[in-house]
Amino acid sequence: VQLQAYGGGLVHPGGSLRLSCAASARIISMNHMGWFRQAPGKEREFVAYMRRSGSTTYAEFLKGRFTISRDNAKNTIYLQMNSLKPEDTAVYYCSTATGGDYNLTQPTRYDYWGQGTLVTVSS
Repeated sequence: VQLQAYGGGLVHPGGSLRLSCAASARIISMNHMGWFRQAPGKEREFVAYMRRSGSTTYAEFLKGRFTISRDNAKNTIYLQMNSLKPEDTAVYYCSTATGGDYNLTQPTRYDYWGQGTLVTVSS
């Protein structure tokens, strides 16, 4: 299984960006899919995940600004990011987990990771 995240870039505070994560196999609807991020000097942190059922969970600090979605036909998941803030600057990673929907906020729960895409929020 390979995951390729893309769509990062430089955006002004208050702007929007949509990240994509393409999978090499039909796993988007068969596995749980997660987005994490890692800022310089910080640990990787949970952003959002979508269970194979389609239900979603988000990190509390997002306060509704981000939305995770998927397109099964394209084997792709997305992370729509709105009202971006400088503190959202990080490398964003997509990941996939098999098995039960437990501990999905923990990076160690995931089996495969994409290479990451850098999001920079700055004026």
